[in-house]
Amino acid sequence: MNMATYIPPHEQDPNDLAWMREALNMAEEALANDEVPVGCVFVKDGKAIARARNRTNEWRNATLHAELEAIDHLLPTNPAPLDTITLYVTVEPCVMCASALRQIGIGRVVYGCGNDRFGGCGSVIDVNSSSRLDTHPAYIAEGGYYREEAIILLRRFYLSQNPNAPKPKAKASRVLKTEIAPVPTSSNNTPVSSRPSSTAPSKRETSIPRNIPTSSVMDSSSIDIRGTTVSDDGDNPEIGSLDSEKTIKNGILPIGSTIASTPLPGPLE
Repeated sequence: MNMATYIPPHEQDPNDLAWMREALNMAEEALANDEVPVGCVFVKDGKAIARARNRTNEWRNATLHAELEAIDHLLPTNPAPLDTITLYVTVEPCVMCASALRQIGIGRVVYGCGNDRFGGCGSVIDVNSSSRLDTHPAYIAEGGYYREEAIILLRRFYLSQNPNAPKPKAKASRVLKTEIAPVPTSSNNTPVSSRPSSTAPSKRETSIPRNIPTSSVMDSSSIDIRGTTVSDDGDNPEIGSLDSEKTIKNGILPIGSTIASTPLPGPLE
């Protein structure tokens, strides 16, 4: 049974939505670089301290998911447990990433669409909260934030030719579908009062979304997952990210950077 927790649109915190927009920007960047469009942002005390996107095609390493790449850069300056940090990611973390997040003691995970093939936050297995993993504290994981936009990004990727696939398939005749399936039945129901409050990104941290589909063509109350909405070619929809040699320029953490640091003055560019 699906154990993922989804927050209805009318109960979603505007601050969480603002940060999810930042994660969607990272996913758009991934899509523009022929990567599966998954992006994430780690937030502490109202500041983005790391951002990442999928780059597994670039680095030929299927284990380098966006979450893990960001974690690698976070830990030197933010040692575990990371219980004061919230992760915003466009797709539910896979089992591997969900386990890594639990091992570092992440405080909270907010995601867009579910992942019914590999989801580790309830869609397949509840790695985030299972009592069988009693060596590490459980963490809150909630989905449904801009899920329609996240799904459409994934569909756009799987409509295109993937030159990195073992057996690329012709997809010229495919048409982008905008119908979104309803939220799957879940055994979880997280009361609003139990969810930690968040702080929205400031104007200097917020970037303009790049070509993110608006929800006007979709039902905002629905939910879906990557595996069923897109590919029939066997490609793994949850592939991750390794950031290339990005550096802090003029003391500013650029969009797309997964370099961890203390909150920096000035805008994120």
